[in-house]
Amino acid sequence: MALVFALFIFSLIQAQSYMTAAGIRLGTDWGITLQQRLAKNTTVEGILQSSLQREELMVTGLVEQHYPILTKGLNVYFGGGVHKGWISQPKDAELTAPEYKDPFGISLVAGAEITLGRINVSYDFKPAFNISGGEQNFYTQTGVSVRYALLSNKVYKKIVKKKKKKKRQQAGKKWWMFWKKVE
Repeated sequence: MALVFALFIFSLIQAQSYMTAAGIRLGTDWGITLQQRLAKNTTVEGILQSSLQREELMVTGLVEQHYPILTKGLNVYFGGGVHKGWISQPKDAELTAPEYKDPFGISLVAGAEITLGRINVSYDFKPAFNISGGEQNFYTQTGVSVRYALLSNKVYKKIVKKKKKKKRQQAGKKWWMFWKKVE
């Protein structure tokens, strides 16, 4: 019975079976995340988050390289990018309270993800180095992201195939002339 269950789970798991995925990020900071696959194992991720530790709104853009392990649906990933933050100062802040400039800097990321059907779950460690502004020069975050695949690989491949077929028909080429390039 356990073997049947394991085979069923592994049949659902696929390596980056999404082209576009969006969801929530919970952890040290919370927010929303959007991932777009660019190449076979490369994604770009945008994160809009608010801090639980600082009065700050942060936008982060990351490029990530994914490496499948054990099965196709289980990946580890590493990457980096930039972040820009906006610190909200309360209007009634004391005159003695230090004012911080809005942070800007470099973010790194390392994590693991698993995709089951159209649900993608990841856990990551995201250190950030502020080049300018911020309360600190260096801080770390951890988070769990749960995303829904808005555009799966299967749907994307069908769209591409349909577009190629339409171009071939417009060019007057027959479907069986697959060796001829469609421009």
